[in-house]
Amino acid sequence: MINVKSEVSQLLNKLPDNCTIEDVQYHLYVIEKIRKGIESAESNGALDQKEVEKRLKKWRIK
Repeated sequence: MINVKSEVSQLLNKLPDNCTIEDVQYHLYVIEKIRKGIESAESNGALDQKEVEKRLKKWRIK
């Protein structure tokens, strides 16, 4: 697992020099949400694309 300090450093290096604090906060928020989603999928299971399409088919408006 990558350590937090290193991950933040990598993020800061990828962002433009004129980014704002809000830009940094947003990217950290997104990274954390993605990480939690992946952890949830790994521990609770996830649906594959075909199953999602099958379940959502009934909601489609034609």
